[in-house]
Amino acid sequence: MNTEPGVDTSGNPSEGEVALLAMGEALQVVWRRMWIILLMTLVVGGAALGFSLTRTPLYEASINVLVGQTPGSSSGQPVGAYDLQQLTGTMAEAVNSRTVAEQVIQQQGLQMTPDEILGHLSADQVKATQFIEIKYRDSSPQRAQEVANSIGDVFSEQVSQTSATGQPIVATVWERAEMPGAPISPNYVRYIGLGLLAGLLIGVGLAFLLEYLDDSWRSPEEAEQISGVPTFGVIPAFEVSNSKKGRG
Repeated sequence: MNTEPGVDTSGNPSEGEVALLAMGEALQVVWRRMWIILLMTLVVGGAALGFSLTRTPLYEASINVLVGQTPGSSSGQPVGAYDLQQLTGTMAEAVNSRTVAEQVIQQQGLQMTPDEILGHLSADQVKATQFIEIKYRDSSPQRAQEVANSIGDVFSEQVSQTSATGQPIVATVWERAEMPGAPISPNYVRYIGLGLLAGLLIGVGLAFLLEYLDDSWRSPEEAEQISGVPTFGVIPAFEVSNSKKGRG
């Protein structure tokens, strides 16, 4: 007997048919429990929005510091551009020091500890350049601007006094900080998006869990499939009226 390749002639469903049936059953579960999915999505998304509203807004001000050699200096050998780039990475780490933080606190008259300053400060070398980008975050946009500029001034002064290579290295504030107009945190769109996604996943998981725990039969076909016994009749559901209940 000739048979076409890939066709199951035994009467059993093929793998593709089984996959389609499973997908169809999953979609039916999602549709039946859609109210749970929507409810969990809204609840978790709303909770994420509420959490983001309780967080204190943070503003970020940034400056750029250029590391270079004193023009026209005759002491020592000139430092090459590559060496200055290597030195810039080391100097970026020096910005995050208690010495800088303590002088900034003294200069600005801040009621803060050096650790609090350093906790809101970040300094990174702009890749393959002699620039250091210094960022400072604060709940006050004006204070963020003032502290960022103060960090640049203090750091430049310290570099002018000492040099790790013995060469006349300077750090110049190339671009001063401006007052930030909008907070960088919290990111409401991100919080709400993550909340809605988490709520959707929780809702789908809960829907399949309730479906698994539900042992009722919804159709004669399902009863036949589970029990393995053919269905010969179905008793329709009916309600007893109040008048009949009263006579009973």
